[in-house]
Amino acid sequence: MPEWLQAGAWGLLAGSALLIGAAAGFFARIPRKIIASIMAFGAGVLLSAVSFELIAEAHQQGGLLPTTVGAAAGALAYTGANILLARRGARHRKRSGDEQPSEQEQPGSGSAIAVGALLDGIPESVVIGASLLTGGPVSLVTVIAVFLSNVPEGLSSAAGMRQAGRSTRYIFLLWTAIALVSGAAALAGYTLLGGAPPEVLATITALAAGAILAMITDTMVPEAFEDAHLLVGLITVLGFLVSFALSHT
Repeated sequence: MPEWLQAGAWGLLAGSALLIGAAAGFFARIPRKIIASIMAFGAGVLLSAVSFELIAEAHQQGGLLPTTVGAAAGALAYTGANILLARRGARHRKRSGDEQPSEQEQPGSGSAIAVGALLDGIPESVVIGASLLTGGPVSLVTVIAVFLSNVPEGLSSAAGMRQAGRSTRYIFLLWTAIALVSGAAALAGYTLLGGAPPEVLATITALAAGAILAMITDTMVPEAFEDAHLLVGLITVLGFLVSFALSHT
């Protein structure tokens, strides 16, 4: 299989976990404490992937300056976009309870939530595609980490959308579209960055890492802490160690 097609396929696989999680969150009445615990585990998995896969890889490729600049730029860009979306009703897009506003309560919030979900998923997918540019196979640890973290993201968000009264059609069209965009973003990461110098690859990888780290602390950790409380630290560390073990086997 050509590498460009592999990039798209791996991104689509990782993105499909959002749809799996959304189905579980919509059809199953999972207790909020369980959802929060799964979210905490997913946050730990992503934190490990950011640390030992993305930031470490960026530093190895381009050194400290591109890594630092890229990570800071990614966090700044994500935070700025997230602030704008929060004002339009997407602040609690990953919450599983009744925090998400309905369309009647805040018109346009459905569109803002959709854009926010895309904002959360694209950096991860771009990194998956770019990982093929090093000449080796795709970073399976990154794919697994994104997959494992996407399940609780889709689960929690879909449960919240159901509570807000959004239709079955809206929810599953949204997550299907995001899964497809994840594949396209991974493909774009491979095709657009092909031939780029190591410093540019390092900056892009670190940029994605910074955006992911900002996303974890702004959306995933609050959802986890809301209901898991004192257990959230332990569960997050467990997810971190699982991902760390995968990256060192």
